[in-house]
Amino acid sequence: MPATLRNLLLSPNIFSITLLLSINSLFFFSSCYSIDEQGQALLSWKNSLNGSTDALRSWNPSDTSPCSWFGVRCSSNGEVEEITLKALNFQGPLPSNFQRLKSLKTLVLSSTNLTGTIPKEFGEYRELSFVDISDNRLTGQLPHSIGSLTELTKLNLGKNQLSGSIPAEILSCSKLQLLDIGNNGFSGEIPKQLGQIPSLEISLNLSCNLFSGEIPSEFSGLTKIGILDISHNKLSGNLNTLTSLQNLVSLNVSFNDLSGELPNTPFFRKLPLSDLAANNGLYISGGVTTPADRMGSRHNRSVMKLITSVLISVSAVLLLLAVYTLVRARIAGNILREDDSWEMTWYQKLDFSIDDIVRNLTSSNVIGTGSSGVVYRVTIPNGETLAVKKMWSSEELGAFNSEIQTLGLIRHKNIIRLLGWGSNRNLKILFYDYLPNGSLSSLLHGSGKGGADWEARYDVVLGVAHALAYLHHDCVPAILHGDVKAMNVLLGPGYEPFLADFGLARIVNSNGDDEFSKTSQRPQLAGSYGYMAPEHASMQSITEKSDVYSFGVVLLEVLTGRHPLDPTLPGGAHLVQWIRDHLASKRDPIDILDQKLRGRSDPTMHEMLQTLAVSFLCVSTRAEERPMMKDVVAMLKEIRHVDSARTEPELLKGGGLQSILASPPARRAVSQGSSNCSFAFSEDSRSQ
Repeated sequence: MPATLRNLLLSPNIFSITLLLSINSLFFFSSCYSIDEQGQALLSWKNSLNGSTDALRSWNPSDTSPCSWFGVRCSSNGEVEEITLKALNFQGPLPSNFQRLKSLKTLVLSSTNLTGTIPKEFGEYRELSFVDISDNRLTGQLPHSIGSLTELTKLNLGKNQLSGSIPAEILSCSKLQLLDIGNNGFSGEIPKQLGQIPSLEISLNLSCNLFSGEIPSEFSGLTKIGILDISHNKLSGNLNTLTSLQNLVSLNVSFNDLSGELPNTPFFRKLPLSDLAANNGLYISGGVTTPADRMGSRHNRSVMKLITSVLISVSAVLLLLAVYTLVRARIAGNILREDDSWEMTWYQKLDFSIDDIVRNLTSSNVIGTGSSGVVYRVTIPNGETLAVKKMWSSEELGAFNSEIQTLGLIRHKNIIRLLGWGSNRNLKILFYDYLPNGSLSSLLHGSGKGGADWEARYDVVLGVAHALAYLHHDCVPAILHGDVKAMNVLLGPGYEPFLADFGLARIVNSNGDDEFSKTSQRPQLAGSYGYMAPEHASMQSITEKSDVYSFGVVLLEVLTGRHPLDPTLPGGAHLVQWIRDHLASKRDPIDILDQKLRGRSDPTMHEMLQTLAVSFLCVSTRAEERPMMKDVVAMLKEIRHVDSARTEPELLKGGGLQSILASPPARRAVSQGSSNCSFAFSEDSRSQ
């Protein structure tokens, strides 16, 4: 070996550099093949479980990140945001070491046979907004640290073996919308702090516990609450505190020791006796509401007289109503059976009779039709206008009720509000807010012919994306829309978007499972031609990715101003195929855009081309190649923050769009799989 080379190799500087490179290489390879601290926390909890962990086979310590693991969902930057594991036999404790999961927002571990107590460390998961650990075997008390979960909006602890009192610190959960602690062993008085949480607007379930004392007077402050269940406890006193709850649609106070006169309000007068039962001291105008008293007592005689007079009056009214209904039905060409009775459920107070609605379900009031029914514009006696949908199908009532009641609990600013529903033997109708500005379809193709500028169109599609992400990722169980199209995007007074007809296509064709029925009297395909994904049109498995495809078609419709089945397209091509052919021929991508959108500034043109790139991800032929809606939302939001320094020549070159399509905005860590959706709540809704 030459002396010069030998001296160079033995040089201290070269040796140091070589050693440093070796050490760095070791650290590099170690970091490449070691799980991050989030994964370590999850694996540590997995190792604490005593039951079957077969479902967690994908939890591999050799992975660098847990984002691809079963039941785990991450943000675009790799932070664990959701853990959803249901109906598994874990037989172990709740995790007490998830402090490393600093972005964890959703924790669903229901029906997993968990044991032990709720650890005090639970309060350190500060970003949690949705927790469902119901239907387990958890014991002990609810820790005081629960008050540290200030972002919490939904908490379900039902069907466990928890005991003790509810800590006063729960008042700090000021964003709580739903609380379910039913079917436990909680005791003591109901804490007044529960009545001081103004955000409680969906449901409060305290049933099947050992609560005693009176209903706190602070409950009069729960003016937004829709569902209240305090049945099967040891509560005493009267119900006067609840008379101010103007938004109640469901109340159950049965099987307590309540007493006094039932409040004389329309809501309480309409309560079924089953929701008041087993409160022997509760009475109406001198008559006890339950048959617990002896038959010979004066109270019981009063009850019998009251019941007899009511039955006579009701019979007369029903007879008149039957005659009137029969005559009206014959006139309308929709004869109903005389023994049909209506079952009504309201999610908001409305003052009208069912006849006010039925008599207006005429052809002159039709404002739209869809795969699930006909929509009518109906004005009720107080002057308000509703959108009333008459469903095509007359499916089994129990399945219909279950689905509609779930939809009634959905809360999202970009989903049209379901006000209530009615059902009898032959008809099923739903009540929605009426939106006077029509649909996205009428905006694009109506008399205005696409008058909206790009900024307005962008806001509409982003709102729809938020709504679909909510249905797919935040609802429990997940809701598949099944009929995403421009006609089903309604526009509010400020042209804000409202996704309509969500889930109804699936409900109409559901036969009790997640597959589409093939026995419906309507066409077997739920959805609209031109918007359906390839697997949807061929009656293969329908998933959330089918909605993603339809949303991609809507994006293309917004960008081009053309209907998916535009008859002016060459050769009768579908919009998606026409655009694919256009790009394959390397023609100018700007020519694809609606003429009303062209000639804008470079940053605006870049936004539209980026949106076109996102739409092409959504309309991939293979479902598994499409992004999930939460990733679509992230990409659309990032479009407004991308580098806009590109010059006009760069944008207008033939390959400009291809370069954008090759690198769509922020498609990072797109995870696969579908969401497990028991109440319909989403992360998207938490921030609204």
